Amino acid sequence: MADDLSAVAHFLFEAGTLKHARRTGWWMAGVRDPESVAEHSWRASLIATIIAKLEGADPARAAFLAVWHDTQETRTGDVNYLGRKYSSSADPREVTADQTAGMPDVLASTVRDLVSEYEAKESPEAICARDAD
Repeated sequence: MADDLSAVAHFLFEAGTLKHARRTGWWMAGVRDPESVAEHSWRASLIATIIAKLEGADPARAAFLAVWHDTQETRTGDVNYLGRKYSSSADPREVTADQTAGMPDVLASTVRDLVSEYEAKESPEAICARDAD
């Protein structure tokens, strides 16, 4: 069990680095001090809540998806829209699988399922979360 909790601690530490990861698209727009990925995810979760409430979807689920949608950027960095045209980006589901390796299954499967739902773009809540992003 200690190894499982160690994996959780490593994941949480890694997630904390999103406070320092700046969103690169804003630099291209001339913004000198862009928001961090963590700030973006927080705001996206608020917006997802509002969109979901207006659309009749589950606001808590939409916010939950939005909170987790960019956690992979601890490993891939924030690649803006223009950069994605020229470089292949890693599959968020594969990055998440690596990030959650060694965690208790109840946690790892929850995070993996959230990322898969967000990436599938099929549930009303995932659509709301993506719109918020």
